[in-house]
Amino acid sequence: MTLYRDEGIVLRTQKLGEADRIVTVLTRRTGRIRAAAKGVRKTKSRFGARLEPFTHVDLQLYERRSLDLITQAETLRPYGQQLVADYPRYTAGTVMLETAEKLTAAEREPALRQFLLLVGGLRTLAEGAHDPRLVLDAFLLRSLSVAGWAPAIDECCRCGARGQLRGFAIPAGGAVCARCRRPGAATPAPPTFALMLALLRGDWETADRSEPRHRIECSGLVAAYLQWHLEHGIRSLRHVARESCPPYPDPHPDGRGGDAGGAEADDTTDHRERV
Repeated sequence: MTLYRDEGIVLRTQKLGEADRIVTVLTRRTGRIRAAAKGVRKTKSRFGARLEPFTHVDLQLYERRSLDLITQAETLRPYGQQLVADYPRYTAGTVMLETAEKLTAAEREPALRQFLLLVGGLRTLAEGAHDPRLVLDAFLLRSLSVAGWAPAIDECCRCGARGQLRGFAIPAGGAVCARCRRPGAATPAPPTFALMLALLRGDWETADRSEPRHRIECSGLVAAYLQWHLEHGIRSLRHVARESCPPYPDPHPDGRGGDAGGAEADDTTDHRERV
């Protein structure tokens, strides 16, 4: 067995046996890993509380043929302490964790930029300086960009024309001009396009000045665009939608979306229901 160290964000946990857990972590150098933590569900566990979702941890692990084994865990930043006390921030954070896991589909494949985006997003949420919905949408747009799916926002995704954008076509790749717009494309207001561009570029001054109706429109488009490319629903989005705005549009009305994929029940879900 090979011993190694890495830092990461705990994405979720699952029960294993009577006292153990499987911990899914997005790490800085190794990428997304699943590792076993022995005895962490016992009341006398040395580091069970350090392996909760949202925690930025430094880990020591043994590499094994199936699940790696966590032998040491040190907390770097407990973001969960700030998030669980505020429902909008908490639900936005759960979407970030779920999205980060889905966008790193291959285990043990380095994803440094995705890791840094997640750390930055959770830190911004914990600080509470911006609307949680804006922070979430900025994270989703940038994560899509890192994954190679950045939507066209300031030019037509079909012909490349700038200005006079009249629609947002999710299957086509983003904004479309009047000439390229097809039936079924959404028709967001111009300030909504400006808000999406500001979030993608990190222009918080512009984003913070945006009106609630444009934030709601932006959130719906970003969520639908994300789920279209993932081809799976983001289960935690329903909690954000219920709290913040009308339900997000279904990007796969033919049944491809939803909760497809058969995600296993985990301790994170139980924790969310208790908040």
